[in-house]
Amino acid sequence: MATACSKNSEAAAPPQAAAPRPAAPAPSAPPPAAAPSPGGDMLAGIPGMDFSALPPAAKRELSTVLSDEFCYCGCPHTLGQCLKGHTTCQHGKRMARLAAKQAAAGVPATEIIVALSEYYASFRAPRKTLEVDPRMCQGDPKAQVTLVEFFDFECPYCGKARPLLEAFAKKNASRVRMCAVPFPLPMHPNAIPAGQAAMWARDQGKYWEMHDALFENAQNLSPARIVEIANKLGLKGADLQKTLQAGTYAKEVEKYKNLGQAANIHGTPSLFFNGRSYDANMGLTEDALTHTLEDELEWRANKNAWAAD
Repeated sequence: MATACSKNSEAAAPPQAAAPRPAAPAPSAPPPAAAPSPGGDMLAGIPGMDFSALPPAAKRELSTVLSDEFCYCGCPHTLGQCLKGHTTCQHGKRMARLAAKQAAAGVPATEIIVALSEYYASFRAPRKTLEVDPRMCQGDPKAQVTLVEFFDFECPYCGKARPLLEAFAKKNASRVRMCAVPFPLPMHPNAIPAGQAAMWARDQGKYWEMHDALFENAQNLSPARIVEIANKLGLKGADLQKTLQAGTYAKEVEKYKNLGQAANIHGTPSLFFNGRSYDANMGLTEDALTHTLEDELEWRANKNAWAAD
């Protein structure tokens, strides 16, 4: 299921949560009471972890992940072996919790393994240099992690992600500096004037107020409506109207779009933690964002390596 707007998508509404994949049809006669649940043997007996609440299909997929995937701590064991034999490993536990959430959402083991592999490989990949006007950022300028979001004001997925990202940044204000960069997509006709209006409001000292107001009116972002929004924010809408007609900020919006394209993004929202691309397939939830934040802090603290257990 798509989790972002792109030039190849025609999303009209935010995505719904993926339904768990159904288990195999039940036999006509009830199974013996002592029959083990799918994946039960692999998932049982892991110190400090309990997967008993997962549905049978999710247990089966998670069991496959634990059997086939290796722990990213660097030990020569599968994730399941690491969890049972290397009990001090915190990496394996974090990895297993991430996999369990995906399995519970109905993601098959093959896709979970690919997503995990790509996620951990991203830490060793070259980082992108993303220079953003500091007025388009919030949080501690000295924070260890800078989170850059490329967004489109008319993208429904961006609208759904916005409160989550803002709450995450606020909760981690001392650790995360969040920057929001317009990346208008071609199928959203009002995304360009909206992005220009945000740049204009930034120069009036109200970037974030305009950012939030434009998202709150995402279903109606005609140039006339954008001017009305400026007036409601106490800005001079007539001046904004002249600015939009003159295309004063067109080149700057294009500059940020080029920055995103150079970072190899094709859809929105796209996130970068310290220049490291975040794969939205890992899930755009508070738990997933917190997980990648903790991983990023550990990676930085150990000079681009994982901490030894």
